[in-house]
Amino acid sequence: MRGVVFDGKQVQVVDDLEVRDPGAGEVRVAVAAAGLCHSDLSVVDGTIPFPVPVVLGHEGAGVVEAVGEGVRHVAPGDHVALSTLANCGTCADCDRGRPTMCRRAIGRPGRPFTRDGLPMHQFASNSAFAERTVVKAVQAVRIPEDIPLTSAALIGCGVLTGVGAVLNRARVDRGDSVLVIGTGGVGLNVLQGARLAGAPRIVAVDSNPAKEAMARRFGATHFLTSAEGVREILPTGADHAFECVGRVELIRQAIDLLDRRGQAVLLGVPPAGAEASFVVSSMYLDKSVLGCRYGSSRPQRDIALYAELYRQGRLLLDELVSETYPVEDFDKARADAEAGRVARAVLTF
Repeated sequence: MRGVVFDGKQVQVVDDLEVRDPGAGEVRVAVAAAGLCHSDLSVVDGTIPFPVPVVLGHEGAGVVEAVGEGVRHVAPGDHVALSTLANCGTCADCDRGRPTMCRRAIGRPGRPFTRDGLPMHQFASNSAFAERTVVKAVQAVRIPEDIPLTSAALIGCGVLTGVGAVLNRARVDRGDSVLVIGTGGVGLNVLQGARLAGAPRIVAVDSNPAKEAMARRFGATHFLTSAEGVREILPTGADHAFECVGRVELIRQAIDLLDRRGQAVLLGVPPAGAEASFVVSSMYLDKSVLGCRYGSSRPQRDIALYAELYRQGRLLLDELVSETYPVEDFDKARADAEAGRVARAVLTF
């Protein structure tokens, strides 16, 4: 079968991947579509260290092909969106409703794939850039069949991360002001999360002026190409600032632009080992800096919720899909994503 493989030096679209049958508590999914997220590119450029060889992809949707023993919540033929969380469901963090912190899942990639008889690592417990993948049952979330799979694919990472950061981590409330630095796939979902939360002033900052129309469509009330003008819109600062790029100087900007009791939420991924600085005394006005993994999401709950909001016309998904590419055109999709020409490139099988 076809898939996108990174061997540590180059990315290849291959046609000789194999995937095993699902075991107990697992699901095999025929992937229909998968979003190309910057996290995939960060594995390729080394920003996210990951063992190789690896089958890339972690933002996908498809149709259940087979289920292992004990799986009851999905069945062959069901449409599902895939989560990157292979959480165990039984550890202390899972029991507290914090599956993103599951210690039995983080940093333990499986190897359900083989190529030429050699095992291949699975990226983010998912590997959606393959015609078929095997995931833990908890990662397969059933969705209504009337949601296009090219759109549903984006729920599993970009939407969960961006919208979830607003609703679950920052807990933005009606009347709060929001600053979003970077309006790529995650940033756009932060914008629409802020809109859903009832924030009346949502300031988007992106150096690319061509992104203004899309940012406003997703919820921005103001758009700037530089953070220098933020104080003219929010004189006392922002209640919530989201850094969605992964650059330490922008993290500093997010912190500096907070109002009293404001909080900066870090969503961008800088190089491993990167350090950011801030003026310590500025934090004594009850300001906070928050990390956020995967939107602090509970995927079985949140994916179903976002699917329903989409059906109600309140959550934008179709608009995120800038262009679809057959998986064979991965290099073109990658180039478009790296150049910022697309909100999300979606690979199809």
